[in-house]
Amino acid sequence: MKKKIILLAGPTASGKTKIAIRLAKSVNGEIINADSMQVYKDFEILSSRPSRDEIKLAKHHLYGFQSSGAIFSTGKWLKLASDKINQIVKKGKVPILVGGTGLYFKAITDGISQIPNIKFSDRNRIRNLHKKLGQKKFFEKLIKLDPISEHKISSSDTQRSLRAYEVKKFTKKSIYEWAKKTKPLFKNYVFKKLFINIPKNQLLKNIELRTNSMIKKKCINEVIKFKKRKLKKSLSPNKIIGVQEIQRFLSGDLDQKNLVELMNIKTRQYAKRQKTWSRAHMSDWHMIYSSNSSILLKKILNLVS
Repeated sequence: MKKKIILLAGPTASGKTKIAIRLAKSVNGEIINADSMQVYKDFEILSSRPSRDEIKLAKHHLYGFQSSGAIFSTGKWLKLASDKINQIVKKGKVPILVGGTGLYFKAITDGISQIPNIKFSDRNRIRNLHKKLGQKKFFEKLIKLDPISEHKISSSDTQRSLRAYEVKKFTKKSIYEWAKKTKPLFKNYVFKKLFINIPKNQLLKNIELRTNSMIKKKCINEVIKFKKRKLKKSLSPNKIIGVQEIQRFLSGDLDQKNLVELMNIKTRQYAKRQKTWSRAHMSDWHMIYSSNSSILLKKILNLVS
């Protein structure tokens, strides 16, 4: 009988943390973080990491361990997550991967292409070129360099454009040619794939409640401490929703009302991108939801048994 790995995804503010803890208790499981921003030490509040009280309720892995000054990739996460999965299974427990980063889930189920490391200085050169040209002209330059990318990447997708360009530029091979060489790491496991498909109206309410809670929990202090470190703006923690907005608030560019509204807008946009990803890449996942957490847990347990 194949061992199982439970994957629990969903948009930000959909209630993944609480239901994951109840699930872990029900199936003798341990939780592994699959959210790219919850790995960073500096941002417990803004990244919506499980609280210290929540972590006591079930065993959690790969939360808040990474320095904000270090580069952290999907490949690095995959290695760490794979090690944790093997350790959990050896203990006779069930690994439960929880988060909102689609690329992490794709890496676990499909594997990851072995693209050679590209030097940080070379990656910065590409980012400086992008700043100089702007996304429209940069994308035109990309499809001349790598024609395969034209129908694979949206012309407005900055991150994927940058990645495709740097891979082709410095490896002489398209990122999509590398992708063909992926090898799944968990062939002898069965994946139980669950996506919390929360209705839009409820999600918007959750986002507003959570933003207000973040302000009350003094997320502003996290940004003040982070700002003192004077790290490069190109590093990923700067992309956590609230970091740039709170910096504007601290400089007097925004009042608190506008800060909260802007954080809500950015979070709504992020949740929309997560749902768009799920439609494109998670067609074989179970889309589930109930406003009653006990009913939702029963649905999940039926699907993972």
